[in-house]
Amino acid sequence: MKNLKNKNTAGFTLIELLVVIAIIGLLASVVLLALNGARAKSRDAKRIADVRQMASAYELYFNDYNTYPTTQAMVGLTPTYIGMIPSNPLPNDGNCATTNASGYVYMPSSLSSAATGYTLNFCLGGTTGGYSGGSHTLTQAGIQ
Repeated sequence: MKNLKNKNTAGFTLIELLVVIAIIGLLASVVLLALNGARAKSRDAKRIADVRQMASAYELYFNDYNTYPTTQAMVGLTPTYIGMIPSNPLPNDGNCATTNASGYVYMPSSLSSAATGYTLNFCLGGTTGGYSGGSHTLTQAGIQ
């Protein structure tokens, strides 16, 4: 009977491990929820930056040709005036439900060979950079 020794082993019980795993899971879910909001705001910030970049490209084009690009001349914007036509980071986001794959809809105000203005329609998923969520329009006067 001398073989029976009192075993005092150091370690965690199953209950302690389960409690720690549950706490880690709860913290991870809170962090993921906060991350989703940050992702949505970053997509909207990218949309605003893209729209401003497109406005600069339109104005540079206007300075050279004394007309805004027509729909057919949009191809002529790259690479001289803008590196590439930006695409929407996520077309269906928040208040936005666009069917256009790019999410940005360009419309010259005149469909003749000489466009006298332009509109660029875009949508923001939420309030970002002082702009409310929903549809907005870029014109020569700025973003409305």
